[in-house]
Amino acid sequence: MPDPIRTLLAFVVVLGVLVFFHELGHYLAARWRGIHVERFSVGFGRAIASWTDRVGTEWRIGWLPLGGYVKLHGQEQPEDVPEEVRASWRPGQTFHEKPVRDRAIVVAAGPLANFVLAALMFGALYMTVGQPAATTAVGTVQEGSAAATAGLLPGDRILALDGQAVTRFEEVQRHIQPRAGTPVAVTVERDGTQRTLTATPVPRTTGETTVGILGVGAAPTQFERLNPLSALWAGTVQTVDITKQTLAAVWQMIAGGRGAEDLGGPLRIAQMSGQVAELGIASLVSFMAVLSVNLALINLFPIPVLDGGHLMFYAAEAIRGRPLPPRAQEYGFRAGFALLITLFVFATWNDLSQLGVVRWAAGLFG
Repeated sequence: MPDPIRTLLAFVVVLGVLVFFHELGHYLAARWRGIHVERFSVGFGRAIASWTDRVGTEWRIGWLPLGGYVKLHGQEQPEDVPEEVRASWRPGQTFHEKPVRDRAIVVAAGPLANFVLAALMFGALYMTVGQPAATTAVGTVQEGSAAATAGLLPGDRILALDGQAVTRFEEVQRHIQPRAGTPVAVTVERDGTQRTLTATPVPRTTGETTVGILGVGAAPTQFERLNPLSALWAGTVQTVDITKQTLAAVWQMIAGGRGAEDLGGPLRIAQMSGQVAELGIASLVSFMAVLSVNLALINLFPIPVLDGGHLMFYAAEAIRGRPLPPRAQEYGFRAGFALLITLFVFATWNDLSQLGVVRWAAGLFG
């Protein structure tokens, strides 16, 4: 299959599944709280397929696969719609008349569904392919690296860093990366005995970000298949870990300790989808699980027009005992929309830069 077609198909599948489950969370929560759902759409624009179920919900697939939405019955405020529209509302099944608790549940259910999807995907992988066994065994040591200078050898097993026990290679990386140029006490097991070596991670700068590099590679990964309950628990733990790592990375960007070149948009997601699809279904599922966590977190950011922004307004309503003034909400949504557009443009610029389009365009003009 040609690369562009494979990339496009992988992108549509990845985004379609994530959006479907996100909107399914909103849909199921709305049905649970007695709110009629008028439309469930995956994709925007003109429908390429649609049907109506027995309760009157229209299910549709739009031709533009860049998102989706759930249209809730009576989502508008009564004063914002004509009288003939209000007359068509089903009593007791409109969104606006539900208490703030129910509205918050419906809004929060979308991101929650993405967290659940990530845990299920990781769990499915751990049941079928297996979970990477916890190990810190050193497979390779780069010549001239900090590890080689400190005396680490292939076959060593790293037990602790600066006195902190480690059981996975990811923990080694997380400890080493922020300590560029800082001596680190590395406790290893070699031939049944323990010894402590001192290594100073070498600084490596990418863009505006500098990280420490130890110069070791992990030993070949061993996989262990888990039973369903253990796999589900391990998938949940992995989802929580990725959530923490993502939030830490976002905070580093905000605090200026990390460059924003890692911030990507639809173009980078499409590119990575195609690349990961080449590696097989297991890699693609793992990639989708990570993206699902990111989608959940992005939607929970307290930015008006996102789910997190709505939850912020509902929290204010619960505290005040009444909704925020319409003008305050309007200004909030305008500011949120402007911020999203800015982030989208910035992320797209990053994507184009990484793909070399910016350098190519600059070259045309010398």
